[in-house]
Amino acid sequence: MKVVWRLQPVTVRDVYEELLKVRRIAYTSVMTVMKIMSDKKILKRRLDHRTYVYAATKPQSRLMREVVADFLNRVFNGSAEPLLLYLVRNRFVTEKELDEIVRMIKERT
Repeated sequence: MKVVWRLQPVTVRDVYEELLKVRRIAYTSVMTVMKIMSDKKILKRRLDHRTYVYAATKPQSRLMREVVADFLNRVFNGSAEPLLLYLVRNRFVTEKELDEIVRMIKERT
């Protein structure tokens, strides 16, 4: 999705070539995932001279909010606390990020 948001509108080939810069991946895998995302209305596609052209249906911030909310509901019964504790305890959050989180919490109260 990062590639789509950055370059849209894109073709499967566009996304495939961008992903190849960071890792090996099969063209058909990219095509399959983009088709699934289109079926799920995450991407919209239109036919342009026998080639599908894709674009995101939602801005990045909105889709991320929906994905995170869905994840929290399915995995943590809607509570962010167990996820946050896990991230902090297992050092997935840097000191700088923790400082920023504390600053945001203080601003909110």
